[in-house]
Amino acid sequence: MIDPLDITGLILAGGRGSRMGGVDKGLQNYQGLPLALHALMRLQPQVGSVMVNANRNLGAYESFGVPVWPDADSDFPGPLAGFLAGLERCETPYLMTVPCDSPRFPLDLVARLAEAMHAQQADLAMAVTREADGREQPHPVFCLMRASLMDSLVAFMAGGQRRIDRWTGQHRCANVRFDEVEAFFNANTPEDLRA
Repeated sequence: MIDPLDITGLILAGGRGSRMGGVDKGLQNYQGLPLALHALMRLQPQVGSVMVNANRNLGAYESFGVPVWPDADSDFPGPLAGFLAGLERCETPYLMTVPCDSPRFPLDLVARLAEAMHAQQADLAMAVTREADGREQPHPVFCLMRASLMDSLVAFMAGGQRRIDRWTGQHRCANVRFDEVEAFFNANTPEDLRA
């Protein structure tokens, strides 16, 4: 089994927030607290330590009391750059990523991904839900990965690649089905936040 203390959690808050009018999504208010703080409070009990990947308002994120790391590339290159920022600073065998804009992900998310990853001897594990039309919807930003994948990710991105599913597709991945679709809801617009 994978010990939770061997897992570093990473909250991905480095995006442009373009669908939310360019605001820093992780700092948007949801039920009285910033979205990213909700993610932090849900993730912290599930892992050994937590850090945040953010590209602006670093002081605001640092006020959460955890380390904050920007992408190496200041061009907002997407979630894989966040993965890489986390892997570069991860001092445990595993890194667990969650997005800053999903404040209700499952409280047993990490345990279930870790169990499947161990059982299938996989390199990564990600959450999957079944949509109303019956198709499987992967959620690659809810991802537990071996820290040893860093070299693979560096090489992938050095080749100009940014598609998350293309990179995860190169590795043995355990897909873990979650029935609670709404737990993976992410707030992309101000309307989503109010809802």
